[in-house]
Amino acid sequence: MLSVDADPLRVEQLLNAGELECPRCSGVLTGWGHGRPRALRGTLGSRLLLHPRRARCSRCGTTHILLSELALPRRADTVAVIGTALELVAAGRGHRPIAHELGRHEATVRGWLRRFALCAPRVRALFALLLAELRIFLPEPNGTPTAAAVAAVLAAAHARGQQFSTEVGSPWAFACRMSQGKLLAAPEFL
Repeated sequence: MLSVDADPLRVEQLLNAGELECPRCSGVLTGWGHGRPRALRGTLGSRLLLHPRRARCSRCGTTHILLSELALPRRADTVAVIGTALELVAAGRGHRPIAHELGRHEATVRGWLRRFALCAPRVRALFALLLAELRIFLPEPNGTPTAAAVAAVLAAAHARGQQFSTEVGSPWAFACRMSQGKLLAAPEFL
């Protein structure tokens, strides 16, 4: 699985130009059909239908799903919804009020928060490194590891947008792409 731009036309352009590389061997990826369609739950009851592109490495032959930066693997909600939950928990809210506010089941939100808590130190380290490349350094973390990781993600997205004088879009879509969709991955896969 490779996290790519949310615009399918841009993904096609990158594939056709040979600008996407295999995460395993750095070979050139070429188009190889599509994955199964997915419907993701967005904010305020909206639905997002994705039909992810599949690509094959010209060197090692491995196939990869090119999943939009708006989605995380094996999650039924958009990364923006999950990111909102992470921001709310970093601000001190509990999983029940967050679930109520987002219109999601408590167990779903609790699962996101528990998984992110396991990944938080590595997520913070990744985004602190991105900030360091931009010559911006995070202060020492205050609060929980989750709050520190969320602060690092938001700071990196903001700094990237300012550095390149462009709108990064959703900070969580940016985070999804930079982490290759592993914001909620088991720590051994980060």
